[in-house]
Order: sequence, then structure tokens, then C-alpha cells
Amino acid sequence: MVKLEELPDNAKRTALRKIEHLKICLEEDVNTHISPGFEDIQLIHHAISNLDLARVNLEISFLNHRLSAPILITAMTGGAPGTEKINKTLALAANDENVALAVGSQRAGIEHSDLAYTYKIVREVAPDIPIIGNIGIAQIINSYSKRELTAAIEMIDADALAIHFNALQEAVQPEGDVNFEKALDKLEQIIDYIDVPIIAKETGAGFSYDVAKKLHELGIDYIEIGGVGGTSFAAVEYYRAKKANDKAKEHLGKMFWDWGIPTVASILEVSLVDGVTIIATGGVRTGIDICKSIALGATIAGMARPFLPMAMRQDVDGVKTFISQLKSELRTCMFLSGTKSLEALKKVPVVITGKTREWIISRFGADIANQIFKKFEEKTKIS
Repeated sequence: MVKLEELPDNAKRTALRKIEHLKICLEEDVNTHISPGFEDIQLIHHAISNLDLARVNLEISFLNHRLSAPILITAMTGGAPGTEKINKTLALAANDENVALAVGSQRAGIEHSDLAYTYKIVREVAPDIPIIGNIGIAQIINSYSKRELTAAIEMIDADALAIHFNALQEAVQPEGDVNFEKALDKLEQIIDYIDVPIIAKETGAGFSYDVAKKLHELGIDYIEIGGVGGTSFAAVEYYRAKKANDKAKEHLGKMFWDWGIPTVASILEVSLVDGVTIIATGGVRTGIDICKSIALGATIAGMARPFLPMAMRQDVDGVKTFISQLKSELRTCMFLSGTKSLEALKKVPVVITGKTREWIISRFGADIANQIFKKFEEKTKIS
């Protein structure tokens, strides 16, 4: 295992940035000031569910695996000495609990083979679950082609490859790459030679209907929402810039702290694109949030930062306990909504209120918005 001081300068800078990101997420307030919107979503309480809580089924098929619940531990880290301990902890817990796992950006492991072990560990200890690789669209635009993307997949025997779209973070990051000019052209080129599903992944600013539609037309069937409401990477970069006394980037980070589409609004927008598998992320914190996400059209939901403190302590049992808690909350939510399976959950009536309702009306106009609301609210009719 390589030591930090043994890395070449460019790899050392990347590794230090990754470590700094983790430290900031643990020690600073990096939450958005805007809610993801789950308070605007109400499922109808079913006073006579006619169900046995113990028999409510959370199982789901995802990326050719049968999971115990629709839960994904989303991308966090890798690429710096010591981060393999975090990834190992998460992978051991995910494998034991039979939920999905994603790794952080694999750029460091591709460009510096000495760091590949920080990612490889996940497949070594988690042979039974879907694992998602991760590469940034900026790298694909600039230089990455079949060789690098294949290396990312093979590094962890990935079941899918997430391509993360982090324009906001790049724009406020001191060393950010902000040339996204050829993104769609490059995506179209790589789709033909990637043998696993591609997941378009936002990192905290959400996807709109229009962008999701373009991605789907290119052949990308999986969209990870990554909406506003959880960790703000503009906030993370604000703290980095503040420490470096970079006043211009500190200002940008502060100004764009809450930029983007709230998670629930993004789920609703992307759900208008037929044939897309939605991964709900961005401020998902409870099993109830997962329950509501699936009722709105998501297939699976995920989170990252709630797991980080336990992963930093290498507390596998703590991660497993938290996953079990999410499952219990989800199962109870389904039970109280009168649903015994995830497929049934997608058919329950949903009441959409507040800012989310206002968002949909503003975005699509009253006529289309009413059609959207009707789809959710008229699943149960009074006869």
C-alpha cells in the first residue's frame, strides 16, 4: 500500500483534496438550506391494511441482483491512502445486508495504479452485491475513452458505471474543470463500447425533465437524481476556498450553496421520461423518504453522508444497524400505506402539496401539472 508522501505531486494533490472533502463533510455544516421536499409528499394512511407487517416484502431486482431492500450506499470516496478502510467497511456491511454500493470517483485509481487498491477492496469483500463504478463527465470530455472506462469497470468488476455530472462543484472549485462543451457528443461516443449499464449521476443539483430526456434519447436508462436537499458540494468547496483564502471561490461557494432542483421535484420531473430507472438521492435520510421516493416513481434510493461517521470509525456493525433501521422504517411505511410489495407501493395514492406542487405548476403549466397530480391522487377513487 502506497503512502501519501510516496505519490507523485498530481496524485498527492488529488488525494489531499479527497481527504479534505471527507474532513469537511464530517466537521462542517454542509447541508443545503433548502429541503429535498419530502414534507410535501403525503402517503394515505391505511387504517385497515389487512397485512402482516412481518410479511411486507422489500426485495427488489436491481442490476441483475436480487436485493433485500431498495437501498444504495452512494458514492463517497477512494483514491487516497486510508480511504480503502472506509470502502471496506461500507462494502462488508452492504454485502451482509444485501444492498447496493457505489464507489467514489475512480480517476485517481485509473491515473495512478498504486491507488487502485482503495477501490478494488470493495469487490474483494463484497462479491454478492451490485457495485457501481464512477467517472466524471469532465474526464470523459477531456481525454477518457474506452481504455480508461474499461479500466474503471474492471477495477471493481462493476455492475454499472456512473458518470457524474458535477458542473456546480467544478464551477466553484478552485481547481475545477468547467469546459462541458462537448458533453453530449462524448456521451454518445462512449455508450457504444460500454458493456455495463451507464448511470447518469448528479452530485447535488438535480436533473430536469429536459436533460433526463436528452440522456435517455442517447441511450442512458438510469438516472441518479442527486437533487438539492442533502450535502451541498458548493458548501464543501466554500470551506476549502475559505481555508485557502481564495476569496473569489469562497464567494461563489456561498452564493451557489443552494443552487439546483430539490430532490422530490427532480424525481417528479424525471419520472415524466418513459423508460428511465430512477435512483433517488439528495437528502434521503430515512426509510420514510425511501418509501415516498418509490411511490413517486423511483426504483431505489440512496444516501452517503449518514454512513460516513460510522465508516470512518470502521464500524461495520454500526453501518449494518443503520441499514436495518432504514429497512424497518420502510417496511412500516409500506404497512401503514396498505402495501405488501414495492410494486404495490408504486400504485398507492399520493398527495403532493407545498413548494413541490408550486414547482410543478410553474415548470409545466396548470394543465400538465394537473395531469401529473391526477396520476398520483386519483389512484383511489370514491365510488
